[in-house]
Amino acid sequence: MPPAPTPSTPALGGSRWNTFPAAGTTLTARDFFTATEPLLQGIIDDNALTSADSEVLEDQIRATLALGTRETSLPLSLGPDSASAARELGAQAEAIGQELVSWSTEALERLLTGPVPLPAGPLVVRSHCYGHLLTPPAADLLRGRRGGPVTMQLYNEWLHQIVLLRDALLPFTNWQDVPLLITPTGLRHTEPARDAFLTELLVRQIRHTSIVAFARTVVTGASGPAGYGFDAGGGTALPAVLGQPPLTAPRHLLTWRPDPAVGEAATYVPEVQDYYAAPRTLVEDLPPATTTSGPLTARTVTAPVADGTRTARIEVTHDGTTAHVDLGQALRGHRFTQREDPAAGDASGTADVWSALRAPGLVWTQSGDVTLDATGQDDVAVLALLGRLYPENVTLRPAGLTAPGGSGPSHLVTLVDPPQAH
Repeated sequence: MPPAPTPSTPALGGSRWNTFPAAGTTLTARDFFTATEPLLQGIIDDNALTSADSEVLEDQIRATLALGTRETSLPLSLGPDSASAARELGAQAEAIGQELVSWSTEALERLLTGPVPLPAGPLVVRSHCYGHLLTPPAADLLRGRRGGPVTMQLYNEWLHQIVLLRDALLPFTNWQDVPLLITPTGLRHTEPARDAFLTELLVRQIRHTSIVAFARTVVTGASGPAGYGFDAGGGTALPAVLGQPPLTAPRHLLTWRPDPAVGEAATYVPEVQDYYAAPRTLVEDLPPATTTSGPLTARTVTAPVADGTRTARIEVTHDGTTAHVDLGQALRGHRFTQREDPAAGDASGTADVWSALRAPGLVWTQSGDVTLDATGQDDVAVLALLGRLYPENVTLRPAGLTAPGGSGPSHLVTLVDPPQAH
């Protein structure tokens, strides 16, 4: 629910559609949506809307939040050849948009019979236009038949806040749990960061650091160094693969992990910024594959914060010996790994996973496909292995999958357990 007015805070109504404190507050997506309902109430009141008009407004918000419509607020064209980041973010936009449409439909039905009180009088706000297109029926309803400048301004502000909400949530798998920074202008404070984020998404292959930068602004309202994740008061945002199988986890999305112990803001950065310059070890020079006695044990360990940044490692232990892999490189390796490779044939050789994990620098190959069998290992250990392989022509493949032979560059093929049926 919207924050309750205090004696020193004007009541809802007049030019005030919210009671957010000047310093901002933190709300989840659902709570912020509820806080925008006075704008909907103002539209209903000024335009004398009835249940017969609901379908027009429902069709409008559906068209605005959908992809591929004339009225879309996110002109993202997706196809089989689209970049994986664009496909993941596009799927997010569709899923989140559908849920927001459902919330909007429910809110309209409820407000028609149980209006939000506006003690300070009818709501009249000034909303700067952002260029959202209206469907012809919505334009007629809001600007024509019974509408006018007041209704149009109210609807423009509500619609834009909902679009900003959808876009703010795009980087997060668990978007309903993310604590959003909300100011007296709602989510308009995110507009500069949103513009940069969407411009990159629409005109090039968006960088992971750009997704993280936008996510950080959404949560904290502040910018910071480029990195692959961040700490904020009360939690951490890191790539979703931490906690999911690497074979099926999103490559580019983040997951918000609440943690009351996190109080200091920091950006997670890789130990080596340019992996191309990192030392390498040919897989052919590793000791031959052996039978590993028992599974590897893996966990993540973070370093202290220094100048607003921190690094993290994956510690992999076997028979009392520990190997360390930079978490940033592991996540980079996961993003670059191929999951389907129809040109790869049977591997011409095998390599030992434990030897690869302990190799200096990054492991690569120049003489035919080489298999590293990581079946039976936990997901964090597999992720660590991806961080030890030079992230070029690396294929992640479920055990038992065969592919037709072909020609092409040599691959490092990592075998993992097949996905589990649900």
